[in-house]
Amino acid sequence: MSQNLPLSGRIAVITGASSGIGEAAARELAEQGAAVALLARRKERLDSLAADLRAAGGRALPLAVDATDRAAVAEAARTIAGELGAVDLVINNAGVMLPSGVEEHRVADFEQMIAVNLTGVMRIVDAFVDPLIAAAKRGGPSDLINISSIGAHGVFPTFAVYCATKAAVTHLSRNLRAELGPRHVRVSVIEPGFVNTELQSHMTDEAAKAWIESARRQITWLSAADVASTIAFTAGLPRHVNLQQVTIMPTQQV
Repeated sequence: MSQNLPLSGRIAVITGASSGIGEAAARELAEQGAAVALLARRKERLDSLAADLRAAGGRALPLAVDATDRAAVAEAARTIAGELGAVDLVINNAGVMLPSGVEEHRVADFEQMIAVNLTGVMRIVDAFVDPLIAAAKRGGPSDLINISSIGAHGVFPTFAVYCATKAAVTHLSRNLRAELGPRHVRVSVIEPGFVNTELQSHMTDEAAKAWIESARRQITWLSAADVASTIAFTAGLPRHVNLQQVTIMPTQQV
């Protein structure tokens, strides 16, 4: 790939890379010159995506990893360092949305959202914070970009646990920025509104599904590529410029 591309020389880790925003981000970052490590649970999808990126002249490393598994994430970090090099860009994107009323007692769903949306985020931070600090010390750009949601600020019946996990990600990002920003590591949080991805397809609550489908019919949603271009823009800014918090919404969504 051309050395004049905006993200040439960057080595990125992307979680939730097998579909949606993660897949779109992988394609966008690779197109802009970054080498990409693709992390998700679905190996076949990752392998297919990596093949596409390599065919287009990019560098891609697919790794079937559950972001909630500390040992697996640590092993992935070692593999990435050995095969791609020193990571300087992390897209913390893996997430799940399983709304239901608290009186339904779907404790397994609550626990899964907390495990993936919050614990998984911290597993990735823990595994890659040292490389990010090292990249900043070398004088180059260094980015931790966490994907949250407008749910971090909203109040939606049956989405209480999901919104709580995203509020945690947003506030975590602000505090990590206070800790890492003085060391030249940029921390950003991106909060999308409605985006056409697989996220909604995993829901089982019928009322929530009906509400989502009604919103889909009434307004034009964002595409995953819309969010991916925002991620790439954020990472491509000069080293001293940090978009701390970006809310990206469909124009018609209120």
